Amino acid sequence: MRSRYTAFALGDEAHLLGSWHASTRPDRVEIDPELRWLRLDVLAREGGGPFDSTGTVLFEAIHRDAGGRGVLRELSRFVREDGRWYYVDGVVS
Repeated sequence: MRSRYTAFALGDEAHLLGSWHASTRPDRVEIDPELRWLRLDVLAREGGGPFDSTGTVLFEAIHRDAGGRGVLRELSRFVREDGRWYYVDGVVS
């Protein structure tokens, strides 16, 4: 989760696509150059431990753009394949 947040903050489309599960991966990631990511707060997680194959992360990502400060809150699902975690999808609330 933290590496994907950092990739959004740095505009690293290659990392975002590479960490996205093939079953849900888009062709491209639209990164808004006007959006400045300020902070990531992980609020909760379930699974995702060393012996798990799935996990969820509830997070808030604080950002700023020309319109002011905003918060993205999402419950993200991850799956581990071949020892590596992949983002599957998320529900924004």
